[in-house]
Amino acid sequence: MQKVEVELKNETGMHARPASIFVKEATKYKSDIKVLKNGQEYNAKSIMIILSMGAGKGEKLIIIAEGEDEKEAVEALKIIVENNFQFGTL
Repeated sequence: MQKVEVELKNETGMHARPASIFVKEATKYKSDIKVLKNGQEYNAKSIMIILSMGAGKGEKLIIIAEGEDEKEAVEALKIIVENNFQFGTL
């Protein structure tokens, strides 16, 4: 299992566009990927569940992956969040 803590720094938090980018990346991996917010677990591969999380600017999330490509998954998702959901900066 791999995990990393990230902070949402973009102005709008995890609204529709960032959530879509995040989920699209998460679905590329075979590993089971979850996001923890305030102790509650969310499926990182479901757009509806990620949107329901209601994560805003400044909130800290923990990304957890478990499976054959867990390290790559956590690293890729961490980079996306750190770069404010901009693919061009990866």
